[in-house]
Amino acid sequence: MPGFHTLDEANVKGKRVLIRVDLNVPMEAGHVADDTRIRAVAPTIRSVIERGGKAILLSHFGRPKGPDASQSLAPVAPAVAGIIGKPVAFAGDCVGPEAEKAVAAMKPGNVLLLENTRFHSDEEKNAPRFVNELAKLGDIYVNDAFSTAHRAHASTEGLAHKLPAFVGRTMQHEIDALTRAFAAPERPLAAIVGGAKVSSKLALLHNLLAKVEILVIGGAMANTFLAAEKKPVGKSLIEADLTGTALKILASAKETGCEIVLPSDAVVAKKFEANAPSRAVSIEAVGADEMILDIGPKSVAAILAKLARVRTLVWNGPMGAFELPPFDAGTKALAKGVAELTAKGKLHSFAGGGDTLAALHHAGVIEKFTYVSTAGGAFLEWLEGKPLPGVEALRIQ
Repeated sequence: MPGFHTLDEANVKGKRVLIRVDLNVPMEAGHVADDTRIRAVAPTIRSVIERGGKAILLSHFGRPKGPDASQSLAPVAPAVAGIIGKPVAFAGDCVGPEAEKAVAAMKPGNVLLLENTRFHSDEEKNAPRFVNELAKLGDIYVNDAFSTAHRAHASTEGLAHKLPAFVGRTMQHEIDALTRAFAAPERPLAAIVGGAKVSSKLALLHNLLAKVEILVIGGAMANTFLAAEKKPVGKSLIEADLTGTALKILASAKETGCEIVLPSDAVVAKKFEANAPSRAVSIEAVGADEMILDIGPKSVAAILAKLARVRTLVWNGPMGAFELPPFDAGTKALAKGVAELTAKGKLHSFAGGGDTLAALHHAGVIEKFTYVSTAGGAFLEWLEGKPLPGVEALRIQ
C-alpha cells in the first residue's frame, strides 16, 4: 500500500498495540443491536493477538459531556469478545492509574477495551497532554477507524505523531477502495448524488464536476435544480435561495464537459406519508398540490442506460424518500440495476454514507456492490476532496 505503513509491517510480538477502532454502535436494552462495526475491526484485532501482541482498544461512544454511565463502552466488551472468540477485559478509564494498571496486567494475546475516550474533553481538543497520556499506554499505534478519520482528535490523529503508526485492515481497505474509485478510477467515471439538501452537498458537487464524466442528481436536492430550470415542482421540498447556485453548477458542468442527469419523471403524492396515493408523471406534469417523493421508472431506465457505458460509479445519497413505501421504488430499482452491472463485470461500484448504506441494505444489494463504505462523514469529506486528518497523519513522510 504506497504511502502508508500497513499492519503487516508492524512487529507486534510482545508489544502494547493501541488500536483506534469505531465501537460507536447502536444499543438496545444494554446490548449491541448492530455489530457491523465490530465485525469490521475484528481482522485487525485478531492479527495483533495472533502474532503475540497486546491489543488495547480505543474508541468513542456518543457525545458525552464528561463521564456518563449511559454512554460507557462496558456493554460493548462482551460483544467484541463474542466476535473475536477471545475474552476482552475492560478498564473504567482510558488514561490514568486504572488504565495503566489494566495495561500492565496484560499478557501477549490479551485484549483490553478502554473506556470512552470522549469522557475526557481533551480528546476532541487533541490536547497534547491527553495525547501523551494515551501514548504512555502503548508501543505501537494502529488506526482502524476510517469512519472517524475526518476528526483531528487525540486518539484519531494526535497519537499517530507520538508512536510508530500503522494502517489497520479496515482502514487499508477503505483507502484502497476510495483510491480505486476516485483517485485512480477506470474511466468513464460517473457519480450518483442524492439526499435532501443541495446546501449539504455543495462542496461535493463542485468537486465532482471536475472529476466525473456523468453526474446524476436525485433525491429532494434534484427539486432545487428542476425549480431553477423553471420546471413545475408543486409543493416539493426545495431550497429556493439556492436556485441561483444550482444554475451556476449546471453552467460549470457544461464548461468542464460533465453531463448532469436530472430526473425526467417522478413519483408524486399530495401527502408525505407511507402508502399515500401516488402516481408517476413526467416532470412537466407535476401538479401544483403535489410533492416529488421519488424518481420515476423512466428516470431509472435512463440512468441505467448511461451507467452501462461507464466503468466506475461512486454513489452517495438515495433517490427518494426511501424510508416510506412506495417512494423507495426508484432507489431500489436503480440499486438493483447497478448491482447487476457490477455482477456482470461491466461496472465497479462504490457507495457510502449513512442513508446510502441503509438504502442499499433495504434494496438487498449491499454485498453485490464492489465496495460499500460504512463511514459517513469521512466518506463524504473524502469525496469532497478534503484531506482527512486521521489519514494524513498516517502517511509516510
